[in-house]
This record gives sequence, C-alpha cells and structure tokens, in this order.
Amino acid sequence: MVPSLLFEIMLIGLLGIGSQWIAWRYRMPAIVVMSITGLLAGPILGLINPEEDFGSLYSPIISVAVAIILFEGSLNLSFKELRGLGKPIFRISTVGAFIAWILGSLTAHYIAGLSWTVAFVIGGLFIVTGPTVIMPLLRQSKLKPRPAKILKWEGIIVDPIGALLAVFAFEIITFLTATEPDGAKLMLFFAASFFAAVFGWACGKGIGWMFETGHIPEFLKSPAVVIVVILCFTGADEIMHETGLLSVTAMGITLANMGISSISDMRHFKENISILLISTIFIMLTASLQLETLLHIFSPNIIGYVLLMMFVVRPLSIFLSTIGTSLTFNEKALVGWIAPRGIVALTVSGYFASVLTEQGFEDAQILTTLTFGLVIFTVVAHGFSIGWLSKKLHLSMEGKPGALINGANRFTIELAKSLSKANFPVIIVDSSWERLRPVREAGINFYHGNILSEQTEYNLDTIPYEYLLTITENHAFNSLVCTTFMPEYGRTNVFKISPIDHMSGDTTDVVSKVGGRILFDKKFTLEDLMDKLDNHYVFRQTTLTSQYNYKQYMADKDESTVFLYLIKPSGQLKFYSEEMRTVPAVGDTIVSLTPPNKEKAKIKAKLDNQRNNGTNMKVE
Repeated sequence: MVPSLLFEIMLIGLLGIGSQWIAWRYRMPAIVVMSITGLLAGPILGLINPEEDFGSLYSPIISVAVAIILFEGSLNLSFKELRGLGKPIFRISTVGAFIAWILGSLTAHYIAGLSWTVAFVIGGLFIVTGPTVIMPLLRQSKLKPRPAKILKWEGIIVDPIGALLAVFAFEIITFLTATEPDGAKLMLFFAASFFAAVFGWACGKGIGWMFETGHIPEFLKSPAVVIVVILCFTGADEIMHETGLLSVTAMGITLANMGISSISDMRHFKENISILLISTIFIMLTASLQLETLLHIFSPNIIGYVLLMMFVVRPLSIFLSTIGTSLTFNEKALVGWIAPRGIVALTVSGYFASVLTEQGFEDAQILTTLTFGLVIFTVVAHGFSIGWLSKKLHLSMEGKPGALINGANRFTIELAKSLSKANFPVIIVDSSWERLRPVREAGINFYHGNILSEQTEYNLDTIPYEYLLTITENHAFNSLVCTTFMPEYGRTNVFKISPIDHMSGDTTDVVSKVGGRILFDKKFTLEDLMDKLDNHYVFRQTTLTSQYNYKQYMADKDESTVFLYLIKPSGQLKFYSEEMRTVPAVGDTIVSLTPPNKEKAKIKAKLDNQRNNGTNMKVE
C-alpha cells in the first residue's frame, strides 16, 4: 500500500529528528547521519520520494526553508563585532572568498564539465564553509582560540554571502553569455535587487521596532518572525525570481545590528525552527535523489572536482589571502584544510538546480549530486581529521575539557583552585571587579562581564570549557543562566547550586523547575558551602584502589562530606549531582569537601594500615 502524504510528512520529520538525536548521542556529524538516513529511505530502499510525492509543493517548501536558513546566518552579522575580528578574518572573508569563487568556478567548468553559467553560480555558492557543522567540530577538537575564532567567524560571515554571490553570478553570467544581451533585463534585475535589499531592511526595521515598543507580545514574537521572513522572501521573489534570498539576508543583517533586547528571542527561534527545517529538508533532498544520480557521485569528474576543491582551491585561497597577516604557517594549514560544507550549500544548490534547469541549462541537473558529494566528503574528512591535525600542528588546547564557573566567591575560588590543580581548564565569570579581586590574586583565569550579555557571548571563548556551573546567591539568575546556555552545552553539562530554602525545607516552584541540574546535593546551598569553608573544611582527593574500594570509602566518609566531582582514569570530568548515575570504580579519583579532623584521621589511619600491608592509596 502506498503511504499517504500525511504519513510521509510524519516519517520525514521522524527520520530528521531521529538522525539529529543519533548524531548527538554518538558524537557524530549530524549531516552525515541525515545523509545516510535520507539515502536509505529514498533511492536505496525506495520508501519515499518527496520530490514526486509532494509535487508542486516541493519547490516552495525548499525555497521557504532556504529563506529561513539564510535569515539564520545573516542574523549573526553584527557590524560592531566584525570590526574587531582583525585583518586575517577580513582578508579570508573578502579576498579569500573571491579567490575561492574564481578557482572553484574554473574547477567546476574544466573538471566537472559544467557550463560557464552553472560553474560560476555553483562556484559562488561553494565559498560557504557550513557554520552548522563548523561549531560542533570546534567544540569536539578543542582548538586554540585564534584558529577557532577564524573558522567560526568565517563560516558566519561567508554563509549568506555565498548564496548572494550565486544569485548575482546567475544573472551576470546569463547576460554575458547571451547571444543577444538584453541590458534592460540586467538593469531590471539590479533594480529589483536594490528594491529587495531595501524591502528586507524595511522588514527588519519594522519588526525590530514593533519588538522594542511592545506592539507584539512575547508569545507572538517567534511566529511573527517566521511570517515576516516568509513575507520578506515572497514579496521580493514575486517581483523578480532569486531576489528573495537577498531580501531575507538584508532583513537578518538589519535585525542583527539594531541592538534590540529581543535578539535572544531570535536565537531561540533559530535553535528551534532552523534545526527542524534543517533536519526535514535535508532528508527530503537526499531522499529525492535518484539511484543513478547517487552512483554518479563516484564518477571521475566529480571525484576529481571534490579532491581539487579540498586539496587545492581551499588551501590556495587561504594562503594567498592571508599573505602579510599575523597567521603562522600552521594556522594557515589548519584553516586551509577545514572547510566543511553544510546544509545551506545543499539546500541552496537544490534551489538553483531547479531554477537553472528551467532556464535550459541541462548540466544543472547534477548540481545536487555534485554538492552532495562535496558535502559528504568534506564533512567526513574534516570531521574525523580536525582533532588529529590540530594536535599535530600544535593548535589544540592543552589539558582536558574544563569548567566555566559563573559567580566569584570564596567557594568558587577554592573549587577553581582544585580543578586547576587537577589540570582542568577553569575560568570564573563575574560582573563585579570587587568580587573578582581575590580571583585575580589567586592567579585564576577570569572574565569580567555579565555572562548573559551579548558582549560576553562574542568576547568570551567558551570552547575549552565543557561544563557550565552557575554558583551565585541569586537563584533566579542561576536558573536563567542554565536555561540560556542549555542548548549550547547540553542539559547534562549545565549545573546550578541548590536553591533550597532552609526555612521551609523546599525550593521555590519557578527556580526548582527551570534551568540545569542541581550541583552536588540539593541540601547544600552556597551558604552551607561557605559555612563549611569557615569551619576549615578542605578539598581532598581520594583515588580508589582494589584494596580501598568505593564501598570502604563510603563507610569511612563523614556525613557532612560534600562530593564535588569525579575524575576518571581517562581524564574525563564528572560533577556530582543527584541525577549522576556513574558509580565510582577502581582508578577513579573522588574530590570532596571534607571536615579537617575526623575525616582526615580516618583516612590517615586507613593509609597507615595499607602502608604496613604494602598496598597503596593516594590521598591528598
């Protein structure tokens, strides 16, 4: 029985989100999992074929998805932040992008066999480096700040520019290659493009003004943004095709530079809507491929094109564009290798494949295949090589994944000292110079600023820190911080100090249900921990052995002991929480806050006894 369209929509959504979950669960590039899933469901098993089944709705769905994805990219283009990125990023994003466009277009024409029009269109599109896959790669590889910053901002800046360059290349090259060039048509296009840019600017200003003045309630902000983006795209595209992309990009840039307080709502909108679109649209695109088209990926011209793009075009564009900058050879080599293409490249290429085919360019039919080959090869090659290469080039962060602690006080200072002693990167963030004074005196890495401010987001490098701990006296603020950073760090890596009210013995309804996990134990508040320090409690490390196992350790511990974190033999760090399911084993090191006398006496006696028996137990 042929499945209904409703069932197919459900299946596409399920496969897309399921692929994202599998990628998250097993630390794999999501785009690879989605590609395999879409190919299995489409050309290999023949379960679905969205392009045929959706019929006339297929192209509008893809177009709207592309518009929203481009809006997502352009919403990150804040001019004041770009001014501080430095000479290398400016060069890579301008000169490097131009060189990559020209070399990529020549490669597409002479190696892939595309016509000049199609080659220059796809060459412009392929300058994008896929920020949807760059950020997970950066967090996975733990690059040093400078190369990580370059890769991150190049992806954000060039992402919308690539699609716009493809649009302009299409019109300009069509004009130049026409047997009877129509200057009026080209001028009409530029006029329509100017209108699209102004229309996008007006849409951005309008929705931003309505947000700031309270004309749109909170519960309607995200739906309003979605509708205005679609309006912005459709309004310009109805006047002249392809200009809708320029319009939504202009709208995003305008909103990004208005400095409106609701910009955080835009980010939540991107997280929710864009992930859903990326998941479903990617499944639709890959499932719509024909089996013969898929097999065509392995043809010599496509493989040759992909290899030249990876090993010649990208490195050459980086090395040429960064001549005279402060980048070292190793940094150029790493940046010149890492350039994964992501969902934007594939969705926009699918859009142009249909447009160019309608214009009579038959060779455009292989654009999706060509793009898919480039996406898969780059994501797999760069995803599995960035960690190894960064270590070989000495551009990987030394040490282990650490913790970002929000809140400067006596306890967080002692906790940071303990983590530093165990060779974990740690930084304390606080908005008060006075509270940070003892942090500076203790020699602990710190950042002065509000962790929720936009400036902190751009200026604070969070890549070396896998965990976020918010330990301040303001429980509502702690919950807000956890809620804000949960999409970035993941629920299991975001912690807040217990908000329990000792007077009532319970937590407040809002604070207890919002935000991350309770750190250590819910019965220990920050006030309790500070009291323990006042009573000379100490941070102590105990390594479990076969002679002194976890059961013996629990029998010896004092009731007032606070378990802080666990260090696995592999170097993995785990903070204690009531939701922590890991049972310490032999070789694990338990770090706890213990009483200075009773606990110490017990462990010392046990240690002396084991020394007499010729065994070892490490206690500090």
